[in-house]
Amino acid sequence: KGDPENRAIWERCVALSLGEFASVYALLGVEFDEQLGESAYDAELPSLVERLLAKGVAEISEGAAVVFDNEISETPFMIRKSDGGFGYATTDIATLDYRIKRWNPDGIWYVVGTPQQLHFRQLFAVGRRLGYKVDLEHIAFGSILGEDRKLMRTRSGESVPLRELLEEAIDRAEKLVREKNPELPDNEAGEIAKIVGLGAVKYAELSQHRLTDYVFAWSKMLSFQGNTAPYLQNAYVRSRSIFRRLDGPFQPPARILLVESAEQTLGKEILRFGEVVPAVLDGFKPNVLANFLYELAAKYHVFYEQCPVLAAEGETKASRLLLCDLFSRTIKTGLMLLGIEVPERM
Repeated sequence: KGDPENRAIWERCVALSLGEFASVYALLGVEFDEQLGESAYDAELPSLVERLLAKGVAEISEGAAVVFDNEISETPFMIRKSDGGFGYATTDIATLDYRIKRWNPDGIWYVVGTPQQLHFRQLFAVGRRLGYKVDLEHIAFGSILGEDRKLMRTRSGESVPLRELLEEAIDRAEKLVREKNPELPDNEAGEIAKIVGLGAVKYAELSQHRLTDYVFAWSKMLSFQGNTAPYLQNAYVRSRSIFRRLDGPFQPPARILLVESAEQTLGKEILRFGEVVPAVLDGFKPNVLANFLYELAAKYHVFYEQCPVLAAEGETKASRLLLCDLFSRTIKTGLMLLGIEVPERM
């Protein structure tokens, strides 16, 4: 329970932190079904350690309770210090135990940086020895580097606050949006900037192989050219703008006619979407989806330049309109799976 004054300070710090986290999560569009901090498991830790000792999973060594597994590491997994204190290894075992009993999941995925690989190998080994029949995965990821190829820091050497980074992304995006379309009303420009700025940051992260360190560069991630979110969002906007110029509502044809090479190439690429999405889970690689969307957008731009849509006639026009519709729905869904929105105008 601790000193009352210190605990009051701690509770105040927790409340402030959770409030700030909630505002950042809201900005990112992230929601949780349940949130529990480490302290939620405090009361369970003493009995948990005793259970591990009784089952022979843990043992006493130099006054501490530890789990040995030399196949993983000669360094033991410390679950109770010699002074009786508990570390995050103990809390993580308690968390795992709670989640299995509470949710009865098929799998539990831990999205944590690569420096914690040993910790999770040891944690999962404890879970197996306790008889947990659940798929446990550590989805590790690399580091974000500054343009000097060192860990991204502020000028004073501190970590860059996520909120500040996201707000700067939105500000930079708004300048680009206003340059691209100065006629937009202020409120609409602001909403589009939010979609573009946040999308750029998310895509810069998710389009990389998750284990690879990558360089954070504003000029690259906010570019309307290359493998970026603005490039993909712009392709979507371009495809939807065609339908706003129609004389009436679009009536999809019963069949699609693809004659030109650019039409066929785009159509085949759209069909790959159903194969790509399951492949993302094979190795937990969102960059596979991102790369597909980039290739899809590139093929759409070729189609757009080579195959007139509104100027075409009859079955050709109807088929090209349907191809545009299929493209826009596919890229919108793909970006949605990455947590990225699309604007209707840019």
